[in-house]
Amino acid sequence: HSLARLLSPMIVPPRFKTVVVSVDAGSHVGTLRLNRPSKSNAIDGDMWAEIPKAVQWLDDQAEVRVVVVTGAGKNFCAGIDVSSPESLTSQLGQATAVKCPGRKAEALFRHIRGLQDSFTAFERCRKPVMCAVQGACFGGGVDMAVACDVRYCSADARFCVKEVDLAITADIGTLQRLPTLVGHGVATEMALTARVVGAEEARAIGLVTEVAPNAAALEALAGERARALASKSPLAVLGTKQAMLHARDHSVREGLEFVAMMNSARLTSEDLGEAMAAKFARRAPTFSKL
Repeated sequence: HSLARLLSPMIVPPRFKTVVVSVDAGSHVGTLRLNRPSKSNAIDGDMWAEIPKAVQWLDDQAEVRVVVVTGAGKNFCAGIDVSSPESLTSQLGQATAVKCPGRKAEALFRHIRGLQDSFTAFERCRKPVMCAVQGACFGGGVDMAVACDVRYCSADARFCVKEVDLAITADIGTLQRLPTLVGHGVATEMALTARVVGAEEARAIGLVTEVAPNAAALEALAGERARALASKSPLAVLGTKQAMLHARDHSVREGLEFVAMMNSARLTSEDLGEAMAAKFARRAPTFSKL
């Protein structure tokens, strides 16, 4: 791996105001870190705009096979930034200059759809996205986490679908994605009560897969799982993510046809031959870039 890292071209990530992206070319793992720790990584206008750009950049990197989403500081994400009336107005897209009710409604619709697209970027990303949650994961933080493919958390993690306490119906994805993870009844209860769900309950209901004892152990756990996943066939991993998302939103019959069509084109890939050769030679497989 050290030789591969030396021979690989230097990857210079773009710079953002609210997030930090990095790539470990040796392990093929990319990281997107929310970087407003003094605000508990609350989502402001810049973060809404920068997350999809950062995800797209990581998706475009041939060296990246898995993306890990983390948060700097004690909390993963405290939700939308409501630290001032001006910030809240901006978050809600309330265009005061527009007088016509119809045009104001259309502008708000487009604003909400834009915010939704910011987190749907995690689903659109070809590479699997793992989310590592420590501390608070409230409101928009839950929207972000459930848009990722896999979730881990630390023992101090707390999840809350907070929107009803702000007199808002959650509209960025939690009400659509959370029920497929924890069941309709549990998701409904969480959304209506806005109660805080701890780490162990989150694991019990299926919101997260594993719980680490602390933030350092969480980082190690997510890194270990990401490196293991990055060692697998990129085509098989991509296809599995696509098939799982398709199955979530379609019938079994449609899902079977989708995966049959996909595999009819991909089973002839070099990855299958390499996986079989490595198995019989009792060595680790080496796969080409995606």
